[in-house]
Amino acid sequence: MRVQKISVLAVAGVALGLSLTACGGGGSDSASSSPTASSTATATSTAQPAPSASRSAQGSTRTEPAGTAKKSGVSCTNQIDYAGDPRSNAEINSIGERTGHCPVPEKGTKPAGTPKKPGVSCTNQIDYAGDPRSNAEINSIGERTGYCPVPEKGTKPAGTPKKPGVSCTNQIDYAGDPRSNAEINSIGEQTGYCPPVQH
Repeated sequence: MRVQKISVLAVAGVALGLSLTACGGGGSDSASSSPTASSTATATSTAQPAPSASRSAQGSTRTEPAGTAKKSGVSCTNQIDYAGDPRSNAEINSIGERTGHCPVPEKGTKPAGTPKKPGVSCTNQIDYAGDPRSNAEINSIGERTGYCPVPEKGTKPAGTPKKPGVSCTNQIDYAGDPRSNAEINSIGEQTGYCPPVQH
């Protein structure tokens, strides 16, 4: 009985000594940290595949952009005919650069007017005499839409058609007209008609 007590105490002492050695040394400590590290690694390794799985899931649900694959180094507007598409060339080409696909041409309502000749302004292509809009406005419409707008005929200005290169005050006698020569000639330049003489 006494021998049994001593051996139990001896075993307890040895176990105590080993545990103290483990705390002070690095042998057992690294062993104790390695299960934690391995469990962390296991947790990490099991957690990491989830994003790639979700990425692959996203990849499988992503739809291919509509349109034609964009040729390298060629803008979409040089690759496909977008005549009549209401979008600007810049917008169309931007879509091609961003997605790698030239978008399907959109056909809006065809603008009224005459197709604009390349390199020719609408006011040089069509006679807009009597149109109340400025040349700049008319030409801007042509550049934006590719069509020269239909000439608008406002009410015909009163007066005499102005001769090209001749001022109204040199064409008509405005003696007694209370307006200045500058005002009279400005009306002629603006409307194409020399205004009636005012007394």
